[in-house]
Amino acid sequence: MIYWFLKYVVIGPVVKAVFRPWITGRRNVPASGAAILASNHLSFADSIFLPLMLDRPVTFLAKSDYFTGKGIRGWLTKLFFIGTGQLPIDRSGGKASEASLNTGLQVLGRGDLLGIYPEGTRSPDGRLYRGRTGIARMALEARVPVIPVVMVDTDTMMPIGRRMPRIMRVGVVIGEPLDFSRFEGMESDRYILRSITDEIMVAIQQLGEQTYEDVYASTVKDRLKPAS
Repeated sequence: MIYWFLKYVVIGPVVKAVFRPWITGRRNVPASGAAILASNHLSFADSIFLPLMLDRPVTFLAKSDYFTGKGIRGWLTKLFFIGTGQLPIDRSGGKASEASLNTGLQVLGRGDLLGIYPEGTRSPDGRLYRGRTGIARMALEARVPVIPVVMVDTDTMMPIGRRMPRIMRVGVVIGEPLDFSRFEGMESDRYILRSITDEIMVAIQQLGEQTYEDVYASTVKDRLKPAS
């Protein structure tokens, strides 16, 4: 109910009127049934515009920090993320990664759309980086297609660190679903998982023509941190 109210009554109409977002390839998203939407990640705004432009709800696995803020701003942020169907996850690795995987599988088990950023974090410079293999494992265990998605110009509209977005058009490009059923039963093979993940990243790169770097975005971010 909150999701419907925010998308169709409060946030959706205002955002569409102000930013006039565009979309291509909407027909590639199935009208029913589970699927993974694998998107590049340029901005905080990606998780707003992608579900806004689709007819079906999309559940994202969002970092838990968004749900624990204090004060009015923290409460509003938490309400927004809950209302738009996002679930908190711990990104610290180890057992937390396994819990995130199980949460994603629960979403897919309900027959819903799951939004994932395979890079694991926002791109620090607009380039596309190496994907994490959790997406491949989810796809194989849930036996669902993976649909490549490219967000366009959201980093220009609201780059990392900017509090208020620029008023400009942004876009969503959705590619054809990728079928990995040929690898059924091989979700424990790390070489297969890496191969699948790389195929997903190639599809995203070709769809958006971003410059690709075969290194994790988190590694690049660590390098950019000032020395203490």
